[in-house]
Amino acid sequence: MSLHPLTEAEISEIHAQLHELQVEHRDLDQVITHLIENPPPEDLLIRRLKKRKLLLKDRIIQLETLLIPDIPA
Repeated sequence: MSLHPLTEAEISEIHAQLHELQVEHRDLDQVITHLIENPPPEDLLIRRLKKRKLLLKDRIIQLETLLIPDIPA
């Protein structure tokens, strides 16, 4: 966590990044579902897409955490 509060510009940038990642995450979810439901699924492609989706989810969580204000101990 940063020791200084985020500026409005930093918060806006994080929100923009979050939106972009959430859209890509949702799109990948739809592609994965389509590939699974419409055989023959390409297992390697599905594994790669699922891995990318997990990486996106981790980054989304990191960015969301930056937006949560620090609570003094």
